[in-house]
Amino acid sequence: MKILGAIFIVLILAIQYPLWLGKGGWLHVADVDRKLRTQRQTNERLQQRNQVLHAEVADLKRGYDAIEERARGELGLLKNDEVFFQFVDAPRGAVTSPTSTPSPPASRP
Repeated sequence: MKILGAIFIVLILAIQYPLWLGKGGWLHVADVDRKLRTQRQTNERLQQRNQVLHAEVADLKRGYDAIEERARGELGLLKNDEVFFQFVDAPRGAVTSPTSTPSPPASRP
């Protein structure tokens, strides 16, 4: 009877091996499922990026406003009759006044 029980246990283990560790086993299926979810997330993110790029291309094809905006922002281009002004902020802690006059020299006794 002990031999028959041992044979059944070995047969059960032999049947279970492909179920858990084989090519189509549960562990392999779980791993493929995890990879599939990760790939779908990546695809979704790339699809959103492609939609943004497609809209930008369509905007550039449609009119000159987008081209002009890109030329001004990225390349710093100006029209022929434009003058460029750049305002630089004073560093923090520096006191400046537009009508400051130099202080008179100290008198000596």
